Amino acid sequence: MKIIDTHQHLYDESMFPYPWLKDQPSLRGRFQMKDYINATQGLNIYKTVHLECDVDSRFQVQETQHILSLADQDNPLEGVVAGGKPETPEFRSYLDLISGHPKLKGIRRVLHTELDNVPRAQTFVNNIRMLEEYGLSFDICVLARQLPAAVDLVKACPRVSFILDHCGIPRVKERDFQPWAENMEEISSYRNVVCKISGLVAYADPLKWSPEDLRPFVEHTLKCFGWDRVMFGSDWPVCTVSSTYPKWVNTLLYLTQDAGAQNQNKLFHENAARVYRLG
Repeated sequence: MKIIDTHQHLYDESMFPYPWLKDQPSLRGRFQMKDYINATQGLNIYKTVHLECDVDSRFQVQETQHILSLADQDNPLEGVVAGGKPETPEFRSYLDLISGHPKLKGIRRVLHTELDNVPRAQTFVNNIRMLEEYGLSFDICVLARQLPAAVDLVKACPRVSFILDHCGIPRVKERDFQPWAENMEEISSYRNVVCKISGLVAYADPLKWSPEDLRPFVEHTLKCFGWDRVMFGSDWPVCTVSSTYPKWVNTLLYLTQDAGAQNQNKLFHENAARVYRLG
């Protein structure tokens, strides 16, 4: 199976500060491309998309420039989604600083650490609309309870391409299916939204999750978005809190095996090449 990983992270705490890592001791330190390649041994990962790592906001430009410089080297990195703060009036100036590189594909703002109404603010909405001018998409990273605010953002920006990260972060461990499932149906009704099937293992019980714990969330996401609007993402190295990289890939292959090779190809690489405009 050829794989495009639409959600990998690389970071080095000796280069930039990542405040969220203080509460994640197993993820502290340095995760470089060589570590990613070692973690994916035996898998046919031929392209990847790097997602910003919620760096201290003072270093967003530097982190983006650093990752773009890595993308110019000989490795699978073909797309970069940079961090950004659309709630600020300086957002356009920030875009002007980082735009222009052919491998810059989008912007992400981690919202699950923010107040639920942040993406409803008019400045936020206006700045997201602006992404169309730059040819950039927006990765939505929200908790399940914040999906209604994400729906409002998508509704207000019909010309922007949105990618919903981590299936909208359902509470897998707690088996909370509703209202997540209802909200997924609503956000999927907007055709400018696609969804990453990623991150689920990080929200399962780290000690004893099984593929069947993930099945209802994977199957409902597929039912809502269909096979043309879903993409595989590893969320490496965050996924290592609960799983190895191969275990997550094999779990998703197992859960989708009845759909056939054509649909699995869409999930694991074809849709990603189209959505993230990978050469």
